[in-house]
Amino acid sequence: MTSAPMRKDAARNRQRIVDVAQQLVDEGTPLQLNDVARRVGVGVATVYRHFPTPEALMETVAAPGLEALIARAERALTEEDPWNALADFLDVTLEAQLTDPSLTTVRAAPERVLSRTEELTATLDSLAGRLLDRTRTAGAVRGVVTWDDLLPLMCGLAFAANVHADEDETRLETGRRYLGVMLRGLHG
Repeated sequence: MTSAPMRKDAARNRQRIVDVAQQLVDEGTPLQLNDVARRVGVGVATVYRHFPTPEALMETVAAPGLEALIARAERALTEEDPWNALADFLDVTLEAQLTDPSLTTVRAAPERVLSRTEELTATLDSLAGRLLDRTRTAGAVRGVVTWDDLLPLMCGLAFAANVHADEDETRLETGRRYLGVMLRGLHG
């Protein structure tokens, strides 16, 4: 049995909830469903009807970013030079982590609450693993590194860039400098 299509007003409210949640995440404000409801101007029950937990809302906010990274990984797998494809993918990933805080929050969470998020993260990890394997097969990356190694390193780079950027460098510039160090260590 399929569910009935969402009423237009319900769909509009859902989108407004996601938009406000994105603003809060971008501001660094923790997602509290009551605060979201107040800012959107709807009842708390409306927010809970769409998103039963703050984690479900956060995952919904992160979904477009995950989808964009999947598309970038798919393109990287078609590029001729495996090393440049991997390096460019990691650069785009770092930029996404530094500009969309929902991605880091969702990727660092111990579990996913939405099946769609589980599907997206599994697809992204699979593609990134294939990209790394392709680069290793080409002899361009050291053989001991796996995607399971790189994933926490990428999170660490984003964290370090957030903590150590100063007035002379943006977070992205700092992160790219750190990524360059990591890439030099990876290159076979």
